[in-house]
Amino acid sequence: MAKKWIAKAIKRPGALHRSLGVPQGQKIPASKIAKAAHSSNPTLRRRANLAKTLKKFHMHGGAVRHRLDRAPR
Repeated sequence: MAKKWIAKAIKRPGALHRSLGVPQGQKIPASKIAKAAHSSNPTLRRRANLAKTLKKFHMHGGAVRHRLDRAPR
């Protein structure tokens, strides 16, 4: 997989907030993301699915950490 795929995947920051009517800076409720994931609008559906995927990543000290990023034992 590409090394910096997240940066390339987010084409229009804030677009999902605007589409769902949630002010920028506030968290989007999980219920709204789940509802948008089943939208008839394919762009909204893709953005919601990406948001669900990115929610699984965790920030540690300003950097995204994944279990494969750790140093070998």
